[in-house]
Amino acid sequence: MKVLVLGASGYIGGSVAVRLVEEGFSVTGLIRDETKGAQLKELGIEPLIGDLDDADLLKGEAQKADAIICAANADHRESVESILEAVKGTNKVIIHTSGSSLIGDDARGLKLSEKIYDEYTPMEIHEGKKARYAIDLMVLDAAKRGVRSAVICPSLVYGTSRGLNKRSIQVPFLVDQAKKNGVVKVVGSGVNRWSTVHITDLEELYLLALQSAPAGAFYFAENGESSYLEIGEAIALRLGLSGVSSWNADEAAEKWGQARAFFTFGSNSRVRSKRAKTQLNWSPKHDSVVKWILEDMPINDEEGK
Repeated sequence: MKVLVLGASGYIGGSVAVRLVEEGFSVTGLIRDETKGAQLKELGIEPLIGDLDDADLLKGEAQKADAIICAANADHRESVESILEAVKGTNKVIIHTSGSSLIGDDARGLKLSEKIYDEYTPMEIHEGKKARYAIDLMVLDAAKRGVRSAVICPSLVYGTSRGLNKRSIQVPFLVDQAKKNGVVKVVGSGVNRWSTVHITDLEELYLLALQSAPAGAFYFAENGESSYLEIGEAIALRLGLSGVSSWNADEAAEKWGQARAFFTFGSNSRVRSKRAKTQLNWSPKHDSVVKWILEDMPINDEEGK
């Protein structure tokens, strides 16, 4: 099977692409940088030089492929539209990557939400994430037009990717800030919780979805959850720092930006992967980001290579 991966140089897309190569798939990866393209080739991934704005390129490559995995930008509507248009009526597989910040709230790190969503729960989508959710619905609706489409919606992803970009978003950012400031900073009191998923378990979910997901399926990806206070305390222990410092969300927004302060680190995002575990028999092996931080997290660049 020929698989086109958008975001093949990214954290999720790169690790998934490597896994597919190991499983015997022929993988082409979209990448903008020719130097990184050569690095992809060393991993067994055929580089395709281009970007998400090149509609003709995407349509042509999608028509050549048997399946397409979109893991580059969850908010880039035009690229998804191009691919869906190219493959309608072919029953080809399209797996689109979303993110569980869809149901993030405005807790600003000060409260724990009791709301926990699964794939069968009506979702309350934050105003700032409605455009992303509209893309998800567009992908799912393509099932009515002869596309075996699915959406995977990861929660907080952790672990070291096997692609070119080894680092995820949330935990490495907090580590970098802690190294710079000598203390781990959390938004508010850090009692807000996020569901979590390890990158190798996420690779497995993409593989299973590629092989057997029915058309129009939506999957949350999680196995465990932690508060940002727990994550921060684990980082402090791992780095040998004194502890965790609470930071007002508005102050954090001035330094980190509103998206990071209010969504990435200040919200609750609690989900459960009921459909993935029952429908695809997905059996994730890792269930604690805190354990990974304390035992396996790289603490310098060389360890992450």
